[in-house]
Amino acid sequence: MRVTLFPFQETALAELHEKINKAHLMWSEKDPQVISFSAPTGSGKTIIMTALFEEILYGGSDNIGDPNSVFVWLSDSPELNEQTRLKIESKSDKIRVRDLVTVDSNFDAEYLEGGRIYFINTQKLGSDKLLTTKSDTRQYTIWETLTNTAKRIPKQFYVVIDEAHRGTYTSAQAENKAQSIMQKFIKGSEEDGLCIMPLVIGVTATPQRFDNLIAGTTSTVQKVIVPPEQVRESGLLKDRIIIHYPDIQLGADMTMFKGAVENWLNKCAHWKAYCERENEKMVNPILVVQVEDGNEREITRTDLGICIDLLEEAMGRKLLPGEVVHTFNDYGTIKVRDVEIHQIEASRIEDEENVKVVFFKMNLSTGWDCPRAETMMSFRSEQDYTYIAQLLGRMIRTPLARRIASDAELNNVSLFLPYFDKDTVKNVVNALHDSESVMPTETGTNKELITLGRNLAYSDVFDSMDKLITYRLDSSRKQAPPLKLLIQLSRALTMDGIDLEAQKAVKNAVLSKMDEEIARIKVSGDFDGRVASITGFALNTLTFDYGENAYSFDEATQTMTVTEFDISRHFEQAGRILGEGLHKEYWIRHSTRDHIEVKIEVIVLTSDTAAMERINAFAEEKFISLYENNKRSIARLNEARKNIYERLINASAQPIAIPWVLPDSIDFSVSDNSIKIDRHLYCSEDGTFQASLNPWEKGVIEEELKNGAVCWLRNLDRKKWSLEIPYEVGGVITSMFPDLVVVRADAQGYIFDILEPHDPSRKDNYPKAVGLAKFAEKHWDKFGRIQLIRQKKGLDGREHFYRLDMAKVAVRNKVRGITSNEELDRIFDTDAERED
Repeated sequence: MRVTLFPFQETALAELHEKINKAHLMWSEKDPQVISFSAPTGSGKTIIMTALFEEILYGGSDNIGDPNSVFVWLSDSPELNEQTRLKIESKSDKIRVRDLVTVDSNFDAEYLEGGRIYFINTQKLGSDKLLTTKSDTRQYTIWETLTNTAKRIPKQFYVVIDEAHRGTYTSAQAENKAQSIMQKFIKGSEEDGLCIMPLVIGVTATPQRFDNLIAGTTSTVQKVIVPPEQVRESGLLKDRIIIHYPDIQLGADMTMFKGAVENWLNKCAHWKAYCERENEKMVNPILVVQVEDGNEREITRTDLGICIDLLEEAMGRKLLPGEVVHTFNDYGTIKVRDVEIHQIEASRIEDEENVKVVFFKMNLSTGWDCPRAETMMSFRSEQDYTYIAQLLGRMIRTPLARRIASDAELNNVSLFLPYFDKDTVKNVVNALHDSESVMPTETGTNKELITLGRNLAYSDVFDSMDKLITYRLDSSRKQAPPLKLLIQLSRALTMDGIDLEAQKAVKNAVLSKMDEEIARIKVSGDFDGRVASITGFALNTLTFDYGENAYSFDEATQTMTVTEFDISRHFEQAGRILGEGLHKEYWIRHSTRDHIEVKIEVIVLTSDTAAMERINAFAEEKFISLYENNKRSIARLNEARKNIYERLINASAQPIAIPWVLPDSIDFSVSDNSIKIDRHLYCSEDGTFQASLNPWEKGVIEEELKNGAVCWLRNLDRKKWSLEIPYEVGGVITSMFPDLVVVRADAQGYIFDILEPHDPSRKDNYPKAVGLAKFAEKHWDKFGRIQLIRQKKGLDGREHFYRLDMAKVAVRNKVRGITSNEELDRIFDTDAERED
C-alpha cells in the first residue's frame, strides 16, 4: 500500500481476514456466505478493501497470497465504480492498472481471469442490456460468466457489493431496480442462469440498508463493524461543524453570503500560511454554494450576478476562467456578468485544483467527497435541512487525512444558513446525528464554538515550555510487533536526516540478535530435531485387504524430503512473522553459506516462541531508547513527519512520553454559564478568555491567581494539544487530562504545575492518584507541583482546598502502592496540605 493504515483500519482489515477464513471453512453450495462490512462515511472503506485485495492476492503477515483470486466490485453507478477504480489504482503499489477491469457492453468471457478486479454496475445488468443476452458477437452472458467462475473457484471468488454511496434523491423505481439486481448475486437467479455467489462482502455506511438487501436469504451472515468514535479520533474527519445563522428576522441572505466568502478567504489564508510553513502541497479550499431552484425562465431564483459581484469585491480582483463552476444538469456553460461558469461533474471537483467556488442545487450527494470543501453557503429554506445535513456530512473529511495540530481553524467546516433561526438550526444538527456520516466531536453555532489564539502577553512562557512532555494514548490503537516498530523508526530517522546511520545500525543489531538466538537453539540440542521436522517427514501407509475385509497400518514405511519450493514458501511465511524484510537481510548476511541451510535457520527461529519473545523484548527496549535519544529532533520536524512518529509511538505496547508543544491556536467551547477569567494562556481577539468551570476548578484557579500565578491553562479532555497522563484501571492503560496547568515564576524561570481538583467519590480516584505518582516519579524534573486536590473543612470549620503533592518523594512513595480509595483517603488525612 502507498498509505499507512490507521489503527482502526488495521483492526477492520484483520477482522475481514478472520471472517473470510471462517466463511471458507463453513461454505458449501447449500450454505453461501455473506460478510457485512459497515463503516461510517469518511472511514476509508475503499482503502481498507484495497489492502484486503492486496493481501489476498500477494500475501500478508499472516497469510500466503493467492494470485488466482478474482474480485467483482458491484455498485449502482458507473461514476462510483470509476471513482473506486481510480482510488484503488492510486493507493495500491502492487495491484497493476491492467488488472482493474471495467466490464462494458463488449465484455465476453467464459470465466473471469485470476488476479483481476472487475467493476460492474447495475445499470448495465438490466434485462434489456447487451451484457445479459447472447448474440452473434456474444458467446456468454455475464450471468453465465459469473456462474462459471463461482463454480470453478468458489473459495477464490469474492463479490463486493458497494452499498456505501447511495444518493438521497435517487428515484424509488431506480433504487428498487438496483436492489433487485444486487439481490440476484445473493439469492441467485434461476431465470438468468446465475448461481448464488459463494461469498459476498457488503460494503456499507448504513448496516440497516444492507440488512434489507440480504433479508430472506439462506446465507450465513458475519459482521465487521468500524466504531464511529475510532474514526473521529483518527483525524480523518474535521473536529467541528460551525453553523452561522442570523439573529434578525429581516432578509439578509447576501450579507450572509458575504460572511461566507470572508470565512472561505480566511481559510484560504490559513491554509496558505500552514502549507508554506510546513512545506506541504498547497491546499486550496472550496466555497460550496447551494442555490434555489429555478423555473422555465431562469436557472435559479438566487441572484448569481450579485454573488459574482460580492466574490470579486471580497477577492479584490476579477475571477479567472475555471475558478467558478456549477453542477446544474443540462445547462453546460452559463455566463453571469462577464464570467463563464462551466459545468463540472461532482466527482471531478476535488481534483480540479483551479476550482474555487461551486454553485449547485441538489445533486452533490451520490459518492461526492471533497475534503477541500470547507465553507458552505445554502440559500435554501429550512425545509431542506435533511439534505443540507447529508451534504455537509460529505464535507467533513480532512484535506491532508490528518488533524492539523498547530492551527485549530483548519479543523473546522463552516455552514452559513441565512433562512434558518435558532430552532431550525437544531433540525440540521439532529439530521447530522441521523446521517450515515460520522459526526465531528462538536457541532454548534459560531457563538458556541470559537478559536482562541496565543495570548501575546505570555510569549516568553510559551518559549520556556520546550522541556515539557505529555503522552498520547489512542484508544483505537492496534499494537504492532516491537521488531516492526523498531525498523520503521530507524528508517524514519534516517529518511529525515536525524540519524543517517540509524537504519543500518538497527538492522545490524537485530541481525546479530537473530544470530545469537539461533546459536542458543543450536547449543540447546533442539536444532537438529527441528530441522528434521522441517526438511523431512515420515509417510505412513494404510492398506485395506478386500479379501480379508481388514485394514492394516504400516507406520513410517517411507521418508519424504520436503522440496526446496516448500522450504522457500515457509521461509517467506517466516519473513512475514519477522516483518520488514528481515528474513532476506539475514539471508544476505549469510550469503556465503548454503542458502537452504540459512532459510531453515530463519524458519526454526520464527517457530521458537521463547526466542521470538526475547527478540521482541530486545526490540522494544531499543525502540524506546532510540526514540528518547532523538525526540527533540523529531519535535522540530514538520507536522506530516511528526505524525508518522506519533503513529509509531501509539502502536507501542508501553506508553512513551513525547514533547508537549502547544499550538498557535486552539478550539474552545463557550457555554451560557461561562465566566471571564484573567491571565489565561489563550484568548480571543479582544484579549479576553471565558470558560465554564465547576466550583472546585473555579475556587482553585482563584486561589492560584491570588497567590501570584503568572498565567494558567484550562486543559480540556482529549484535544490534540492537551496535557495527557496515562494511568491504569483493571489492567487497561487509559488517559487522564488534569484540569489545570498553572505557571509560576522564581529566580530560575517559569515553573509549570499540574493541578487536578478531583471528587473523592469517583471510582477512578485512587487509580488516577497512582498514575500521577508514577508520572511524577518519571518526570519530577520537568514540572513543579503535581497535585491531586480536594475541598474539605479545616479545623477552623471553613472549606479549604487540600493538596496531595506527588512532586514530594515521600508522598508519591506512599501513593504508588495503594489499591483502594480508602487508602488514598488516609494519605490525604496525613499528608495533604493547605496553600491558601
